[in-house]
Amino acid sequence: MEIIHSEDGFFDILISDDKMQTIIKFNPEEKFLVINPKEKLGSILKENEYQLRKILHNKRKNTYFIGFKLKFILNKNIDAIGFNDLTKLIVYDNRTTVPDIFVTEKYEHNFTTLFTDGSYSEKKKICSYVALIKNEQKKYNITFGIKNIQNSSLIEMIAVIEGLKRLSNKEKIRIVTDSRYVIKGLTEWIYNWQLNDWHTAQGKKVKNIHYWIEYQKITKNKYIEFEWVKGHHFHYENTVCDRYAKELINRCL
Repeated sequence: MEIIHSEDGFFDILISDDKMQTIIKFNPEEKFLVINPKEKLGSILKENEYQLRKILHNKRKNTYFIGFKLKFILNKNIDAIGFNDLTKLIVYDNRTTVPDIFVTEKYEHNFTTLFTDGSYSEKKKICSYVALIKNEQKKYNITFGIKNIQNSSLIEMIAVIEGLKRLSNKEKIRIVTDSRYVIKGLTEWIYNWQLNDWHTAQGKKVKNIHYWIEYQKITKNKYIEFEWVKGHHFHYENTVCDRYAKELINRCL
């Protein structure tokens, strides 16, 4: 997409691929979108309007200017709205050249399950992570650590990475986390970032790129089910991870 014209609060945006193109109009102030469904690419955008709007709405108003370019991917044959249904599992099947990402309500049983959480202390300026592994025999194993970083979202991703390192011999894993950042980053955001040389829809460089690359690499050849749980809401393993992470920080001088 490329912003090619601006008038009366509306921006003309050229959307194109290798074979087709169309122009849409969008007013970021009023969130008003005009698509021509009579054009082939326009009809495709209309069918996937929910995904297109997410891209347009997430852009800050001051990043709308003539000449701005952005590459993006629209997922086909999926219910994109389902990705925001917190009661469903998001499946990330990275056993093929292009990962298969979809939503399901079905739970496969006898999976190794990875429960993770992270904690940040503003007072001590450090983070801690905990990864609790529950194997097929319902036995637990735990890994944890301290990181000299000051980013509560990043430590959540580090917890998953460290847990996955201990599961290199496992093909199928369920990850249970209270971090939407951890789930959405790998299943939605990362591919558009890569298309744009690791830049966001705002045109800014993605933070913590090397962690995202490691996260993607360590999930190669794995089938992963992401389950989101509400933090601090009486989920047993999530509570264990949360309390252990806080205790790790409390022990630090």
